[in-house]
Amino acid sequence: MSHRIGLVGKPSVGKSTFFNAATMNDVPEGAYPFTTIDPSVGEAYVRVPCAAPEFDETCTPSVGVCRDGTRFVPVELVDVAGLVPGAHEGRGLGNQFLSDLNETDVLVHVVDFSGETDSEGERTTGHDPRTDIDFLEDELDAWYLTVLEKGIERFDTRYHGADPAIEESLGEQLSAFGIGPDELKQVILAEAIGLDPDAWTVADRAGLAHAIRTRTKPMVVAANKMDTETARANWETITDDPAYEHLSFVPVSAHAEKALKNAADAGVVTYTPGDDDFTIVDDVSPEQAAGLERVRAHVDAYGGTGVQAALEAAVFDVLDRIAVFPGTASGTVDEKGVFRDCFLLPASATTADFAHHIHSEIGEGLLHGIDCRTGRQIGTAHELAHRDVVELVSTNQ
Repeated sequence: MSHRIGLVGKPSVGKSTFFNAATMNDVPEGAYPFTTIDPSVGEAYVRVPCAAPEFDETCTPSVGVCRDGTRFVPVELVDVAGLVPGAHEGRGLGNQFLSDLNETDVLVHVVDFSGETDSEGERTTGHDPRTDIDFLEDELDAWYLTVLEKGIERFDTRYHGADPAIEESLGEQLSAFGIGPDELKQVILAEAIGLDPDAWTVADRAGLAHAIRTRTKPMVVAANKMDTETARANWETITDDPAYEHLSFVPVSAHAEKALKNAADAGVVTYTPGDDDFTIVDDVSPEQAAGLERVRAHVDAYGGTGVQAALEAAVFDVLDRIAVFPGTASGTVDEKGVFRDCFLLPASATTADFAHHIHSEIGEGLLHGIDCRTGRQIGTAHELAHRDVVELVSTNQ
């Protein structure tokens, strides 16, 4: 699993329920702060239409599963410890939260859109979910700004005659965030604040910290508890607010997803995660029937429970990944089967990137690739597309 999704949010918003629904792991759930103390890590999945049927083959996945032509590709999901305002100053579990968060590639921020939990995770009514969206962004920006300020201070205290360029100096301080000097320079230039930190205003520094954070920790908002009337009303207001145009929102009912998976495991319904429908196949009590119909109302309204959609929005839309299958243009099959792997790569990945991702030696000896759909040879610098099937021809195979 090459991608790590951080599940974040304040206490008691349904974050652990979302985690359990996505992974079917048994982690504690409860309506009180810090239900999650240590981060829970589990295997979740994103869906990709399998390429095997196009080649009249049946895939044999080495990881994940394939159901009715849909490949479930594993990703790592991390339920990070509960966050409260002031985390960047060490309040609550702040230091642990930020450390765990920094190990992730993309964030899914679970927000209680029903407004039934306050800023501390306590039960309430009428809470504005925008407060929660803002506080997480503010906490992360404050954390980045603290690290940025330390880098600027180090730069200012060096002997100026021997100083490297500002992007080199700050790059050392910010390297833990996964941003290098070249990318950092691009961000600084995009902010149009110049390359002299002595000339940066307080607002310039805050804006730069925000820009670095949004680039290195992109985010999806999982609008949870959308099976409630108040959440649906909040959805209309918040998603129409221009202040949040920079964020992606997905309507979610983690409770509905978990209920459907439990019912499927019990043989009560047939349901594939992410589907926009389910079928009751066994006798149920009137209470169970009523509960399933409430779930159906949400699924019908939003095209699914939203759990899978949130994960896939994080990976494919926000993180901008594509799925690529290793294949064979000759149609030969070994004893392990075909279409065993499906890899998630950056959208700009080339044939060479694909080869190095599979194994450095294959990449080092790469001659060219073959597009298995067309049989055409593709160069090492050829940019791949989502669901490409590529055979790699290397001297090191």
